[in-house]
Amino acid sequence: MSHIPVSVVVVSRHRPGELVCCIKGLAQSDHPMIEVIVVADATGLAAAQAAAPGPIKGAVFDAPNISAARNIGLGLAAGAVVAFIDDDAVPEPTWASRLTAPFADPQVAAAGGFVRGRNGISYQWQARTVGETGQPSPLAVGRAASLHQGTGGRAIKTEGTNMAFRRSVLAAMGGFDPALQFYMDETDVNLRLAAMGAVTAIVPGAEVHHAFVASARRSADRVPLSLHDIGASTMVVLRKHAPPHTHGGALAALRAEQRARLLRLMVGGLLEPRDVALLMATLERGVAAGLAVTPAPLPPIGAAAAAFCRLQGTGPRPGRVVAGWWFQKAALRADAMRRTGEIVTVLRFTPTALYHRMRFHADGYWEQTGGLWGRAERQGRLIRPLRFQPRVARECARLASVRPVDETDC
Repeated sequence: MSHIPVSVVVVSRHRPGELVCCIKGLAQSDHPMIEVIVVADATGLAAAQAAAPGPIKGAVFDAPNISAARNIGLGLAAGAVVAFIDDDAVPEPTWASRLTAPFADPQVAAAGGFVRGRNGISYQWQARTVGETGQPSPLAVGRAASLHQGTGGRAIKTEGTNMAFRRSVLAAMGGFDPALQFYMDETDVNLRLAAMGAVTAIVPGAEVHHAFVASARRSADRVPLSLHDIGASTMVVLRKHAPPHTHGGALAALRAEQRARLLRLMVGGLLEPRDVALLMATLERGVAAGLAVTPAPLPPIGAAAAAFCRLQGTGPRPGRVVAGWWFQKAALRADAMRRTGEIVTVLRFTPTALYHRMRFHADGYWEQTGGLWGRAERQGRLIRPLRFQPRVARECARLASVRPVDETDC
């Protein structure tokens, strides 16, 4: 396979621990021509540089504006393709290679993959389109990569934590709009690409795991602390892309959606009744702030000043699965940490029907835990009576679609 040089931009702010995991995951990429660019606060950037297996590009930026930060990363990018991943996400080893492969076709301007949620098994996002009011809809695709062309009123959606663009196209567009400080920044790019008739590839096999870690906007259990940016960004996108007569209905739908979300959290005991009104007030203040923004043209972003900085050590490597029981936790982890130069997955079972979870460990290996008879993929049978070896073989077959599993130790 011929690999297109790719620059991976990671934006981070005050989450050095999660950022380090992301960098360690990127270092296991099977893509041999990848450079990593970190745009973060000073502490986060230092942590990323210390965790990387070699030099990476970086810039200190400590303001709550993801679009501005991504544009800084785009300006530093020297790859023909620029990919974006969040700091609280970790890519599968095959992610970069699969996400960039469609760009061998010169008509492809963007690409997006699938995103698994915090349990590492269920999908958080798959293929979607997005309309001019910012409302997404499912897009039916198969497992193979496919090409799609948006229209002026509906775009092919890429998710902010798993997306890539041809650098020349995104830079000529001016990158991301800093008026969208958080939320819908990629939606705006998608709609601008659709207006150009650009082609976007959907690559289901290009997977990342997204943890949704706590931030200034949400708690660790995903309870919002403010809806201001959601309101502001929605209003900016409406003014840029949607006919004025649609604004009222779109805002009404937004209010209903957010209120229903808050009420679910209240019923679940995660919010007090008074919090609902307070948070809805932040949404309204955000809408007012978005109304005050005057959309402006985005100047093109120039070529990278520095040459491509290849991340050391990436490229194909063997995969190993280390499997055992719950009481062997320490031994399994110690074994995984000894396996330098391999992509290691630990499978740790209990004699139960507990659901499975997958995560990337900070020490540089993948770890799946759950019951020997429990569900991995959530649409499977609730209880699947299997013995140890057949269960290991079953999980290896499932993982092989995204990760090397050449050898198994049980």
